[in-house]
Amino acid sequence: MITILLTITAAGIWSKVWTIAIAILFFGIIIMIHEFGHFATAKLFKVKVNEFSIGMGPAFFKKQKGETTYSLRAFPIGGYVSMEGEDEESDDEGAFNKKPVWQKFIIVSAGAVMNLILGVIIVAVMLSTSGDLIGTNRVNQFYDTAVSCDYGLQEKDKILKIDGHSVWSERDLSFLMARNEDGVFDFVVERDGEKVELDGVKFKTEEVNGMTFIIYDFSIVGEKAGFKNILVNSFTQSASIVRMVWLSLFDIVTGRYGVSELSGPVGTVDIIADVTAEASDSGRIDSLLLIMALIAINIGVANLLPLPALDGGRLFFLLIEAVRRKPVNPKYEGYIHAAGLALLLLLMVFVTFNDIVRIVNS
Repeated sequence: MITILLTITAAGIWSKVWTIAIAILFFGIIIMIHEFGHFATAKLFKVKVNEFSIGMGPAFFKKQKGETTYSLRAFPIGGYVSMEGEDEESDDEGAFNKKPVWQKFIIVSAGAVMNLILGVIIVAVMLSTSGDLIGTNRVNQFYDTAVSCDYGLQEKDKILKIDGHSVWSERDLSFLMARNEDGVFDFVVERDGEKVELDGVKFKTEEVNGMTFIIYDFSIVGEKAGFKNILVNSFTQSASIVRMVWLSLFDIVTGRYGVSELSGPVGTVDIIADVTAEASDSGRIDSLLLIMALIAINIGVANLLPLPALDGGRLFFLLIEAVRRKPVNPKYEGYIHAAGLALLLLLMVFVTFNDIVRIVNS
């Protein structure tokens, strides 16, 4: 009996360990690709790169090659590319501060762009390997309990807008409808080649644990996967995810959702680990690929927010430089980014604490 229990326990631990390892590996890949975007464009414009680091905290591996130190650090929660003249004045001819503003703009934005490209590639792989039909934004048929068909929605309608938001892919349907709380929507559809406005289309709702859920009462038309629609949907579905991230951030800022709804590296790794375990059990990896695409795009979008210490904050100062025809004093910009980093670290501590509490209580 003791041997059996030890075997079961060991199997359970190993199951959790390997899924967490995969999650950390993927998180590390996202960080590496992000930083490589900065690194590659810096090298392209002959900017001196002092260090290329994956991870934060103390270094356990360092290698000097040419002018650059390559390092791996203990905590896989970030990374950085340290460029000469990035946060201070430098007279080196390869210094970041000596480059034209358009080159600096490309270098700073390249990390987030690489994350977005990674997201598009993952979506393409997901669509190519799932074996399922690719969903569209066209109504196929209504379920027996449907009520939306009583308020003007018809089979074969192509849904163009929901509550003023354009529908680019099937992902927009569920997300835009989920943001509504009373089950009443304004649709714009294409019907027989013409645009038709449908105001006040009602859906049934259901209360679960104090939350209102919309009952999605129709199926959508699916298309067989082919090169053309995989290519098109890779971009449209990725664009839908980008908007999903922006609207979700907007909902947090406006108080619709609390900051406690955010997840940091710990929560993200836990989510990937759980989805990896489910994918292993089911033999299907489409759900794992979807969550990976969501995370890659999420990180790309979040880094473009115009906040100090993020790439978006640096881009904001570069825009000021482009308008003024001269940079903001690096000393003052450095103070702002340092303050932003301190606040960001405090938020990270708060979010990580919430992640741990959520994991322990689950």
